[in-house]
Amino acid sequence: MDIYERLREILDAHPTTAPKAKSIDEILKILFTPREAAVAVQMSYKMKTPAAIAQKTGISESETLRHLEAMAKKGVIAARVKNGEKNYSLVPLIPGVFEFPFMKGGGTPMHERLGKLWEEYHHEALGASFAGNPTPLMRVVAVDKSITARDRIHPYEEVKNFINNASFIAVTNCACRVSVAACDKPKEVCLIFDSAAQYLVEYGFARQISKEEGMKVLDIAEEAGLVHTSNNSADRANLICNCCPCCCTVLRGKTQLKHPHAFEPSRFEARVLADECTGCGICADERCPMKCINIVDDVALVTASECIGCGLCVTGCPADAIVLDERKQLPATPATASEMGSQILQEKGRLEAFLKIMQS
Repeated sequence: MDIYERLREILDAHPTTAPKAKSIDEILKILFTPREAAVAVQMSYKMKTPAAIAQKTGISESETLRHLEAMAKKGVIAARVKNGEKNYSLVPLIPGVFEFPFMKGGGTPMHERLGKLWEEYHHEALGASFAGNPTPLMRVVAVDKSITARDRIHPYEEVKNFINNASFIAVTNCACRVSVAACDKPKEVCLIFDSAAQYLVEYGFARQISKEEGMKVLDIAEEAGLVHTSNNSADRANLICNCCPCCCTVLRGKTQLKHPHAFEPSRFEARVLADECTGCGICADERCPMKCINIVDDVALVTASECIGCGLCVTGCPADAIVLDERKQLPATPATASEMGSQILQEKGRLEAFLKIMQS
């Protein structure tokens, strides 16, 4: 079997998937040299030492380490110091092989080619495969200012808790907006936490920030009309993506591909206070990423079935005429990231393949 096809199959065993397509073949050939791909197929999503990886590659530890460092510097694998020694692991396509190489800003002919290929891949195969079946990998988190004191919320529904609970915070460029470049929304607004953040900072893909700076990033995103999304589990947040509907993989699963399980909405939905509404149209024209608000007889009307509960219409309304209500049917959030991953792997028929990679 071709080494790149072997690598694709390993990436496809992850919950985020890497479905077969001509575009992914070319992407992998751009990002991995043949020797790097040969090392990568001997790795797993579990951190391992260069010595352990070298045993499987059949080449010297020093040569294996050279290839590992080259891949880590390109952002196609991850590195982390463990027990005083640097360890390495594979990263999935999302977030990982797609995003990391664009986090430094792109702008080279290679990045331009990659951007076009990823766009082809999104429409051809990845967008639908990444979406839930039915459990999504990502969920919407309502803008903090849109949730009032009357709302009883869980810690995992309050975006500021994600920042307060993180031991290490980094901010980086939105790879989607760098690669697709379909809007002028702020780019440096993607927040990464803990070990993944440490790797990205060490290799120059992100910069470390304080909790206070993290809160400011949330404000910048909300003001720009970006949707907070995070991993679809209740234990801890690995990241906060601040998404636009024209560039970002997560939202475009619905806005472009119309996939019903592209992501999980928040447990809220917007409701207009008709007596307070002035019919200005800001919610419909500027704030709603799903375009599910229309002005009818000078009053805003929300199509509840399309509302994702992001809260941007609430914070953007000058008349305070929109509120968030709890949905009648609440979305189910997996308790842990591990539970979420297992559930998704079972739904997609990939659990056995993933476990085989992790046990190798």
